[in-house]
Amino acid sequence: MEAEIISIGDELLIGQVVNTNAAWMAEQLNLIGIKVKQVTVIADVRQAILQTLAEATKRVSIVMLTGGLGPTNDDITKQTLCEYFDTHLVADEASYKNVETIFAMRGFRVTELNRKQAEVPANCIPIANLNGTAPGMWFEKNGIIYVSMPGVPFEMKLMMSDYILPELAKRFTSGAIVHKTILTQGMGESFLAVKIRHWEAALPSYIKLAYLPQPGLVRLRLTATGNDKESLTREIEKQTSTLLQLIPDLVFGFDDDTLEHVVGKLLMQKGKTISTAESCTGGYVAHMITGVPGSSAYFKGSVVAYANEVKEQLLGVQHQTLLQFGAVSQQCVIEMAEGARHIFNTDYAIATSGISGPDGGTIEKPVGTTWIAIATPKTTISEKFLFGEHRQRNIHKTALQALQILRKEVEKD
Repeated sequence: MEAEIISIGDELLIGQVVNTNAAWMAEQLNLIGIKVKQVTVIADVRQAILQTLAEATKRVSIVMLTGGLGPTNDDITKQTLCEYFDTHLVADEASYKNVETIFAMRGFRVTELNRKQAEVPANCIPIANLNGTAPGMWFEKNGIIYVSMPGVPFEMKLMMSDYILPELAKRFTSGAIVHKTILTQGMGESFLAVKIRHWEAALPSYIKLAYLPQPGLVRLRLTATGNDKESLTREIEKQTSTLLQLIPDLVFGFDDDTLEHVVGKLLMQKGKTISTAESCTGGYVAHMITGVPGSSAYFKGSVVAYANEVKEQLLGVQHQTLLQFGAVSQQCVIEMAEGARHIFNTDYAIATSGISGPDGGTIEKPVGTTWIAIATPKTTISEKFLFGEHRQRNIHKTALQALQILRKEVEKD
Protein backbone atom coordinates (compact mmCIF):
# COMPACT_ATOMS: atom_id res chain seq x y z
CA MET A 1 0.00 0.00 0.00
CA GLU A 2 1.33 3.44 -0.98
CA ALA A 3 0.55 6.97 0.15
CA GLU A 4 1.26 10.50 -1.01
CA ILE A 5 1.70 13.47 1.31
CA ILE A 6 0.53 16.88 0.10
CA SER A 7 1.77 19.81 2.18
CA ILE A 8 -0.15 23.04 1.57
CA GLY A 9 1.21 26.48 2.39
CA ASP A 10 3.06 29.38 0.83
CA GLU A 11 5.27 29.54 3.94
CA LEU A 12 6.71 26.14 3.00
CA LEU A 13 7.48 27.17 -0.56
CA ILE A 14 9.35 30.35 0.38
CA GLY A 15 11.43 28.58 3.02
CA GLN A 16 9.88 30.47 5.92
CA VAL A 17 8.82 27.19 7.56
CA VAL A 18 10.59 23.83 7.30
CA ASN A 19 8.29 20.96 6.29
CA THR A 20 8.80 18.77 9.35
CA ASN A 21 5.23 17.46 9.11
CA ALA A 22 5.91 15.42 5.99
CA ALA A 23 9.01 13.79 7.48
CA TRP A 24 7.17 12.77 10.64
CA MET A 25 4.11 11.52 8.75
CA ALA A 26 6.23 9.46 6.36
CA GLU A 27 8.04 7.84 9.27
CA GLN A 28 4.78 6.96 11.04
CA LEU A 29 3.18 5.57 7.89
CA ASN A 30 6.23 3.40 7.25
CA LEU A 31 5.96 1.96 10.74
CA ILE A 32 2.53 0.52 9.92
CA GLY A 33 3.66 -0.82 6.55
CA ILE A 34 2.49 2.00 4.27
CA LYS A 35 5.13 3.29 1.86
CA VAL A 36 5.21 6.97 0.96
CA LYS A 37 5.65 7.26 -2.78
CA GLN A 38 5.78 11.03 -3.07
CA VAL A 39 5.76 14.24 -1.02
CA THR A 40 4.38 17.31 -2.78
CA VAL A 41 4.48 20.90 -1.50
CA ILE A 42 2.02 23.36 -3.05
CA ALA A 43 0.66 26.85 -2.54
CA ASP A 44 -2.68 27.44 -0.82
CA VAL A 45 -4.25 28.02 -4.24
CA ARG A 46 -7.45 26.39 -5.52
CA GLN A 47 -6.13 25.19 -8.85
CA ALA A 48 -2.91 23.83 -7.35
CA ILE A 49 -4.88 21.80 -4.80
CA LEU A 50 -7.33 20.42 -7.37
CA GLN A 51 -4.61 19.51 -9.85
CA THR A 52 -2.38 17.86 -7.23
CA LEU A 53 -5.27 15.79 -5.86
CA ALA A 54 -6.16 14.58 -9.34
CA GLU A 55 -2.56 13.62 -10.08
CA ALA A 56 -2.07 11.87 -6.71
CA THR A 57 -5.03 9.56 -7.33
CA LYS A 58 -3.20 8.11 -10.32
CA ARG A 59 -0.24 7.13 -8.14
CA VAL A 60 -1.48 6.03 -4.72
CA SER A 61 -4.42 4.74 -2.67
CA ILE A 62 -3.95 7.04 0.32
CA VAL A 63 -3.64 10.83 0.06
CA MET A 64 -2.65 12.79 3.17
CA LEU A 65 -2.98 16.58 3.22
CA THR A 66 -1.79 19.08 5.82
CA GLY A 67 -2.27 22.84 5.96
CA GLY A 68 -4.73 25.47 4.81
CA LEU A 69 -7.44 24.82 7.41
CA GLY A 70 -7.24 28.06 9.40
CA PRO A 71 -10.06 30.58 9.98
CA THR A 72 -8.73 33.30 7.66
CA ASN A 73 -9.59 33.99 4.04
CA ASP A 74 -6.25 32.78 2.72
CA ASP A 75 -6.95 29.26 4.01
CA ILE A 76 -9.02 27.78 1.20
CA THR A 77 -8.34 24.05 1.47
CA LYS A 78 -11.71 23.18 2.98
CA GLN A 79 -13.68 25.03 0.29
CA THR A 80 -11.54 23.47 -2.43
CA LEU A 81 -12.13 19.99 -1.00
CA CYS A 82 -15.87 20.65 -1.21
CA GLU A 83 -15.43 21.41 -4.90
CA TYR A 84 -13.27 18.31 -5.47
CA PHE A 85 -15.72 16.01 -3.69
CA ASP A 86 -18.79 17.76 -5.13
CA THR A 87 -20.31 18.67 -1.79
CA HIS A 88 -20.95 21.63 0.51
CA LEU A 89 -20.06 22.72 4.03
CA VAL A 90 -22.26 21.81 6.98
CA ALA A 91 -21.97 22.63 10.67
CA ASP A 92 -20.58 19.79 12.75
CA GLU A 93 -21.93 19.92 16.29
CA ALA A 94 -19.07 17.96 17.88
CA SER A 95 -16.46 20.20 16.24
CA TYR A 96 -18.28 23.34 17.39
CA LYS A 97 -18.46 22.10 20.98
CA ASN A 98 -14.72 21.48 20.79
CA VAL A 99 -14.17 25.08 19.62
CA GLU A 100 -16.30 26.37 22.49
CA THR A 101 -14.45 24.26 25.04
CA ILE A 102 -11.00 25.38 23.85
CA PHE A 103 -11.99 29.07 23.78
CA ALA A 104 -13.58 28.85 27.23
CA MET A 105 -10.40 27.32 28.65
CA ARG A 106 -8.41 30.23 27.22
CA GLY A 107 -10.90 32.88 28.32
CA PHE A 108 -11.79 33.93 24.75
CA ARG A 109 -15.11 34.53 23.03
CA VAL A 110 -15.97 32.45 19.95
CA THR A 111 -16.08 34.69 16.86
CA GLU A 112 -17.89 34.11 13.60
CA LEU A 113 -14.61 33.11 11.96
CA ASN A 114 -14.04 30.50 14.64
CA ARG A 115 -17.58 29.16 14.17
CA LYS A 116 -16.73 28.55 10.55
CA GLN A 117 -13.89 26.28 11.63
CA ALA A 118 -16.53 23.85 12.91
CA GLU A 119 -17.97 23.54 9.38
CA VAL A 120 -16.91 20.49 7.39
CA PRO A 121 -17.73 19.04 3.96
CA ALA A 122 -21.00 17.11 4.17
CA ASN A 123 -19.56 13.84 2.86
CA CYS A 124 -16.50 13.62 5.11
CA ILE A 125 -15.95 11.95 8.46
CA PRO A 126 -14.83 14.72 10.87
CA ILE A 127 -11.73 13.94 12.94
CA ALA A 128 -11.60 15.52 16.39
CA ASN A 129 -8.85 18.07 16.99
CA LEU A 130 -8.26 18.02 20.73
CA ASN A 131 -5.34 20.45 20.46
CA GLY A 132 -6.98 23.05 18.22
CA THR A 133 -10.14 24.31 16.57
CA ALA A 134 -9.89 23.01 12.99
CA PRO A 135 -11.16 19.41 12.68
CA GLY A 136 -9.53 16.91 10.38
CA MET A 137 -11.49 15.35 7.52
CA TRP A 138 -11.60 11.79 6.17
CA PHE A 139 -12.94 11.21 2.65
CA GLU A 140 -13.31 8.10 0.51
CA LYS A 141 -13.84 8.21 -3.24
CA ASN A 142 -13.36 5.55 -5.89
CA GLY A 143 -11.47 3.32 -3.49
CA ILE A 144 -9.04 6.04 -2.45
CA ILE A 145 -8.75 7.46 1.07
CA TYR A 146 -8.09 11.17 1.52
CA VAL A 147 -7.26 12.68 4.90
CA SER A 148 -6.96 16.43 5.46
CA MET A 149 -5.40 17.77 8.66
CA PRO A 150 -4.26 21.14 10.06
CA GLY A 151 -0.67 22.14 9.43
CA VAL A 152 0.08 22.89 13.09
CA PRO A 153 2.41 20.00 14.02
CA PHE A 154 1.11 19.17 17.49
CA GLU A 155 -2.48 19.23 16.23
CA MET A 156 -1.69 16.98 13.25
CA LYS A 157 0.36 14.52 15.30
CA LEU A 158 -2.39 13.89 17.85
CA MET A 159 -4.93 13.26 15.09
CA MET A 160 -2.56 10.87 13.38
CA SER A 161 -1.74 8.96 16.56
CA ASP A 162 -5.26 8.81 18.02
CA TYR A 163 -7.36 8.11 14.95
CA ILE A 164 -5.78 8.11 11.50
CA LEU A 165 -2.91 5.65 11.94
CA PRO A 166 -5.00 3.08 13.88
CA GLU A 167 -7.76 3.32 11.26
CA LEU A 168 -5.34 2.86 8.37
CA ALA A 169 -3.67 -0.07 10.14
CA LYS A 170 -7.07 -1.78 10.56
CA ARG A 171 -8.00 -1.35 6.90
CA PHE A 172 -4.76 -2.34 5.28
CA THR A 173 -3.00 -5.60 6.13
CA SER A 174 0.06 -4.69 4.12
CA GLY A 175 3.51 -6.19 4.51
CA ALA A 176 5.86 -5.25 7.30
CA ILE A 177 8.60 -2.62 7.05
CA VAL A 178 11.45 -2.56 9.58
CA HIS A 179 13.98 0.26 9.81
CA LYS A 180 17.26 0.42 11.69
CA THR A 181 19.58 3.42 11.61
CA ILE A 182 23.24 3.02 12.55
CA LEU A 183 24.91 6.30 13.50
CA THR A 184 28.57 6.79 12.57
CA GLN A 185 31.10 9.57 13.08
CA GLY A 186 34.69 9.95 11.96
CA MET A 187 34.65 8.89 8.30
CA GLY A 188 33.11 10.51 5.23
CA GLU A 189 30.40 8.86 3.16
CA SER A 190 32.57 7.78 0.22
CA PHE A 191 35.33 6.32 2.41
CA LEU A 192 32.75 4.57 4.57
CA ALA A 193 31.09 3.08 1.50
CA VAL A 194 34.41 1.57 0.40
CA LYS A 195 35.10 0.17 3.86
CA ILE A 196 31.74 -1.64 4.13
CA ARG A 197 31.24 -2.49 0.44
CA HIS A 198 31.51 -6.27 0.88
CA TRP A 199 29.05 -6.25 3.77
CA GLU A 200 26.64 -4.12 1.73
CA ALA A 201 26.92 -6.42 -1.30
CA ALA A 202 26.08 -9.44 0.87
CA LEU A 203 22.84 -7.96 2.27
CA PRO A 204 19.71 -10.01 1.49
CA SER A 205 17.70 -8.67 -1.45
CA TYR A 206 14.85 -7.58 0.84
CA ILE A 207 17.14 -5.31 2.88
CA LYS A 208 18.16 -1.96 1.40
CA LEU A 209 20.90 0.33 2.67
CA ALA A 210 20.71 4.13 2.46
CA TYR A 211 23.59 6.51 3.19
CA LEU A 212 22.32 9.66 4.94
CA PRO A 213 25.25 12.05 5.40
CA GLN A 214 25.17 15.30 7.30
CA PRO A 215 28.01 17.54 8.53
CA GLY A 216 30.21 15.43 10.77
CA LEU A 217 28.03 12.31 10.66
CA VAL A 218 26.86 9.54 8.35
CA ARG A 219 23.65 7.69 9.18
CA LEU A 220 23.29 4.22 7.68
CA ARG A 221 19.63 3.24 7.40
CA LEU A 222 18.69 -0.39 6.85
CA THR A 223 15.16 -1.03 5.58
CA ALA A 224 13.75 -4.56 5.44
CA THR A 225 10.44 -5.33 3.73
CA GLY A 226 8.45 -8.53 3.87
CA ASN A 227 5.52 -10.22 5.57
CA ASP A 228 6.91 -11.36 8.92
CA LYS A 229 7.98 -8.43 11.09
CA GLU A 230 9.71 -10.61 13.70
CA SER A 231 11.92 -12.38 11.18
CA LEU A 232 12.75 -9.07 9.48
CA THR A 233 13.73 -7.59 12.85
CA ARG A 234 15.99 -10.57 13.61
CA GLU A 235 17.74 -10.28 10.25
CA ILE A 236 18.21 -6.53 10.67
CA GLU A 237 19.80 -7.09 14.08
CA LYS A 238 22.05 -9.82 12.64
CA GLN A 239 23.26 -7.53 9.86
CA THR A 240 23.79 -4.70 12.34
CA SER A 241 25.97 -6.95 14.52
CA THR A 242 28.08 -7.88 11.51
CA LEU A 243 28.52 -4.21 10.62
CA LEU A 244 29.58 -3.37 14.18
CA GLN A 245 32.43 -5.84 13.87
CA LEU A 246 33.64 -4.02 10.75
CA ILE A 247 33.50 -0.43 12.06
CA PRO A 248 33.35 -0.60 15.88
CA ASP A 249 35.17 2.72 16.37
CA LEU A 250 32.85 4.65 14.06
CA VAL A 251 29.46 3.61 15.44
CA PHE A 252 28.24 5.65 18.40
CA GLY A 253 24.54 4.82 18.51
CA PHE A 254 21.33 3.87 16.77
CA ASP A 255 18.10 5.44 15.52
CA ASP A 256 17.38 8.60 17.58
CA ASP A 257 20.60 8.61 19.63
CA THR A 258 22.82 11.70 19.65
CA LEU A 259 26.49 11.83 20.52
CA GLU A 260 25.87 14.18 23.42
CA HIS A 261 23.25 11.82 24.89
CA VAL A 262 25.50 8.79 24.42
CA VAL A 263 28.47 10.54 26.04
CA GLY A 264 26.31 11.83 28.88
CA LYS A 265 24.95 8.38 29.58
CA LEU A 266 28.47 6.94 29.70
CA LEU A 267 29.67 9.63 32.09
CA MET A 268 26.65 9.05 34.33
CA GLN A 269 27.15 5.29 34.37
CA LYS A 270 30.82 5.64 35.31
CA GLY A 271 30.36 8.52 37.73
CA LYS A 272 32.78 10.75 35.79
CA THR A 273 32.79 14.50 35.12
CA ILE A 274 33.68 16.70 32.15
CA SER A 275 34.65 20.32 31.47
CA THR A 276 35.58 22.19 28.29
CA ALA A 277 38.07 24.82 27.16
CA GLU A 278 36.94 26.17 23.80
CA SER A 279 38.41 28.59 21.33
CA CYS A 280 37.19 27.95 17.76
CA THR A 281 33.91 26.36 18.90
CA GLY A 282 33.00 29.32 21.09
CA GLY A 283 31.16 27.24 23.68
CA TYR A 284 29.33 25.00 21.21
CA VAL A 285 30.69 21.80 22.76
CA ALA A 286 29.42 22.91 26.17
CA HIS A 287 26.11 23.87 24.57
CA MET A 288 25.67 20.37 23.13
CA ILE A 289 26.58 18.70 26.40
CA THR A 290 24.27 20.87 28.50
CA GLY A 291 21.41 20.38 26.04
CA VAL A 292 20.95 16.93 27.59
CA PRO A 293 18.58 16.85 30.59
CA GLY A 294 20.45 15.92 33.75
CA SER A 295 23.84 17.01 32.41
CA SER A 296 24.51 18.96 35.62
CA ALA A 297 25.41 15.60 37.16
CA TYR A 298 28.56 15.34 35.04
CA PHE A 299 29.26 18.73 33.42
CA LYS A 300 31.04 21.25 35.65
CA GLY A 301 31.82 24.22 33.44
CA SER A 302 33.56 25.76 30.47
CA VAL A 303 36.05 28.46 29.57
CA VAL A 304 35.52 30.08 26.18
CA ALA A 305 39.09 31.23 25.66
CA TYR A 306 38.91 33.09 22.37
CA ALA A 307 41.69 35.57 23.11
CA ASN A 308 45.25 34.45 23.81
CA GLU A 309 45.37 36.36 27.09
CA VAL A 310 42.38 34.37 28.32
CA LYS A 311 44.15 31.15 27.39
CA GLU A 312 47.11 32.30 29.45
CA GLN A 313 45.36 33.91 32.42
CA LEU A 314 42.53 31.43 32.97
CA LEU A 315 43.79 28.15 31.54
CA GLY A 316 47.49 28.48 32.26
CA VAL A 317 48.68 28.19 28.66
CA GLN A 318 52.35 29.23 28.60
CA HIS A 319 53.14 32.50 26.85
CA GLN A 320 56.11 30.82 25.17
CA THR A 321 53.79 28.14 23.75
CA LEU A 322 51.70 30.76 22.01
CA LEU A 323 54.76 32.62 20.73
CA GLN A 324 56.49 29.52 19.39
CA PHE A 325 53.59 27.38 18.15
CA GLY A 326 50.55 29.66 18.00
CA ALA A 327 47.05 29.23 19.41
CA VAL A 328 46.11 26.68 16.74
CA SER A 329 48.61 24.03 17.68
CA GLN A 330 48.92 20.70 19.41
CA GLN A 331 50.92 22.23 22.25
CA CYS A 332 48.28 24.88 22.92
CA VAL A 333 45.24 22.57 23.02
CA ILE A 334 47.04 20.14 25.28
CA GLU A 335 47.75 22.91 27.78
CA MET A 336 44.16 24.18 27.42
CA ALA A 337 42.69 20.75 28.15
CA GLU A 338 44.97 20.13 31.11
CA GLY A 339 44.26 23.62 32.45
CA ALA A 340 40.48 23.10 32.25
CA ARG A 341 40.72 19.71 33.93
CA HIS A 342 42.73 21.29 36.74
CA ILE A 343 40.61 24.40 37.40
CA PHE A 344 37.30 22.55 37.21
CA ASN A 345 38.63 19.44 38.96
CA THR A 346 37.00 17.08 36.45
CA ASP A 347 37.89 13.59 35.28
CA TYR A 348 37.98 14.68 31.64
CA ALA A 349 38.36 17.94 29.75
CA ILE A 350 37.90 18.80 26.08
CA ALA A 351 39.88 21.58 24.37
CA THR A 352 39.40 22.96 20.86
CA SER A 353 41.39 25.49 18.84
CA GLY A 354 41.21 26.09 15.13
CA ILE A 355 40.64 28.39 12.18
CA SER A 356 36.93 28.20 11.46
CA GLY A 357 37.00 30.75 8.63
CA PRO A 358 36.19 32.20 6.28
CA ASP A 359 39.32 34.28 6.99
CA GLY A 360 42.48 33.73 9.00
CA GLY A 361 44.03 30.83 7.15
CA THR A 362 47.64 30.57 6.02
CA ILE A 363 49.58 28.16 3.80
CA GLU A 364 50.77 26.29 6.88
CA LYS A 365 47.38 26.47 8.63
CA PRO A 366 44.55 26.77 6.08
CA VAL A 367 40.96 27.50 7.04
CA GLY A 368 39.49 24.42 8.67
CA THR A 369 42.68 23.48 10.52
CA THR A 370 41.57 22.32 13.96
CA TRP A 371 43.23 20.79 16.98
CA ILE A 372 41.29 18.83 19.60
CA ALA A 373 42.68 17.58 22.89
CA ILE A 374 41.14 15.39 25.59
CA ALA A 375 42.69 15.39 29.04
CA THR A 376 41.94 12.16 30.92
CA PRO A 377 42.88 10.86 34.37
CA LYS A 378 45.80 9.00 32.77
CA THR A 379 47.02 11.08 29.86
CA THR A 380 46.21 13.82 27.36
CA ILE A 381 45.57 12.91 23.74
CA SER A 382 45.36 15.29 20.80
CA GLU A 383 44.53 15.14 17.12
CA LYS A 384 44.61 17.47 14.13
CA PHE A 385 41.79 17.79 11.57
CA LEU A 386 41.23 19.66 8.31
CA PHE A 387 37.48 20.30 8.12
CA GLY A 388 37.01 22.69 5.19
CA GLU A 389 36.08 26.30 4.55
CA HIS A 390 32.52 26.65 5.88
CA ARG A 391 32.56 28.29 9.32
CA GLN A 392 29.39 26.86 10.87
CA ARG A 393 30.07 23.37 9.54
CA ASN A 394 33.60 23.53 10.94
CA ILE A 395 32.30 24.44 14.39
CA HIS A 396 29.71 21.66 14.28
CA LYS A 397 32.17 19.07 12.99
CA THR A 398 34.71 20.01 15.65
CA ALA A 399 32.18 19.58 18.43
CA LEU A 400 31.05 16.19 17.12
CA GLN A 401 34.60 14.98 16.67
CA ALA A 402 35.53 16.08 20.18
CA LEU A 403 32.57 14.22 21.67
CA GLN A 404 33.42 11.12 19.64
CA ILE A 405 37.01 11.09 20.89
CA LEU A 406 35.74 11.62 24.42
CA ARG A 407 33.29 8.73 24.03
CA LYS A 408 36.07 6.35 23.07
CA GLU A 409 38.23 7.44 26.01
CA VAL A 410 35.43 7.08 28.54
CA GLU A 411 34.56 3.63 27.19
CA LYS A 412 38.19 2.52 27.60
CA ASP A 413 38.48 3.65 31.23
